Amino acid sequence: MNCLKLLKKSVIDSQLYVSLMGTFFAVFFMLEQNTFRYPTVFLIFITYFSGYLYTKYQKTKYFYKILVLNIFAGIASAVLIILNHNEIRLLKWFIIVILGLLYNSFFLETYIRKIPLLKVFYVGLVWGLVNCWLTLPEFDLPIFLISFFFITALVLPFDIRDMRSDTVQTFPKIIGVQNTKYLGYVLVFISVILSLFYLKFPYGLSIFLTAIITFILIYFSESKRDDVYFSFGVETCSVLPFLFLIILEYF
Repeated sequence: MNCLKLLKKSVIDSQLYVSLMGTFFAVFFMLEQNTFRYPTVFLIFITYFSGYLYTKYQKTKYFYKILVLNIFAGIASAVLIILNHNEIRLLKWFIIVILGLLYNSFFLETYIRKIPLLKVFYVGLVWGLVNCWLTLPEFDLPIFLISFFFITALVLPFDIRDMRSDTVQTFPKIIGVQNTKYLGYVLVFISVILSLFYLKFPYGLSIFLTAIITFILIYFSESKRDDVYFSFGVETCSVLPFLFLIILEYF
């Protein structure tokens, strides 16, 4: 039990886990588009990790330390882009970072997380832009939509988890838990259909297999469940396309 608590605190609560999940989700699409490069992988991980740390530790005694860390992370990211990419990639990265700051920054009078119902779509938007725009020479609409619908669906269980503590109106509060689950099923289904039409077969199949597990996790999402169910179980869905791809192609 102590090992599990240590694992949760050091990996999940530290935002390391969700950052890795987002990075592997991007790697999945990079492989599909033949754009995989290690500097880009490091760039995406640093961006996710510093962004989630910034969001988590606002209004805490650690915030200024995190802010300093974010500054160094930003410099490292810019150096990675300048040395390995071009000024267009730097501009794309900067826009995505600004979108991240708009999501949840206490110094703003109104930030995205405080706007009813917008949060789930906004997270899908940012992750989608990372996958279809930051890593590619040109914006790829199918990859954006696949990412957008899938990630938006994954955010809905977290709204179910937080429905008793959220101070803004969310889908579970407005349409109920069961209807929120139905919405999640529809979003995942759309993502699967787009994947089967637009991605190479092993990649579309990987999304399809991921959807099966995602449906199950959405189905059993309840506000009374332990946080690990969401921060580990649901978050893991982001890495499943990559894992299924490895299984399909190498085993």
